[in-house]
Amino acid sequence: MITAHAPQTVLHTPRLRLLPLSYAQLEAYIRNDGALERELGLEPHPRSLDDALADALTHTILPGVAAAGEAHLFSTLWTIVHAASASMVGDLCFKGAPDAAGTVEIGYGTYAAHQGKGYMTEAVAAITQWALRQPGVTSVTAETEKANSASHRTLEKNGFQVVGEDGDMLWWRCSATV
Repeated sequence: MITAHAPQTVLHTPRLRLLPLSYAQLEAYIRNDGALERELGLEPHPRSLDDALADALTHTILPGVAAAGEAHLFSTLWTIVHAASASMVGDLCFKGAPDAAGTVEIGYGTYAAHQGKGYMTEAVAAITQWALRQPGVTSVTAETEKANSASHRTLEKNGFQVVGEDGDMLWWRCSATV
């Protein structure tokens, strides 16, 4: 189920809420000082910002959200909130708007304390279903390391299939059914 909350869309699953972050919320996410959690009414959660995510936020996500304006849902970070505990359990994002073929790519990560509980499988299902209902989107892709079996299971459970490989990476795709 999708619920519109001004100014953002919220995706709901049985256990989770997926919240796309605004530009100001992304800045609070990067500061990692609890301001984002307070604004969203969430429990404080210690989280680390690894170098790859910090780089993506600074050089890709923030500029993408600024350029996209109101249509930022394919450019921003979506935080994954466990509804019962009101705590952040992970994040996911699209790596830009659909390309000319209608493909969008997702990236995701579960915070270490919440791994192995099926949260990301549930979140990937919600974001994939949402994306495939958007105008111009025909498929969702993801890239994983060959050694990341947990991520492989998440994608397989959501109907993704391996469509290519490059070095240590696998490429996955889930397409809209006709």
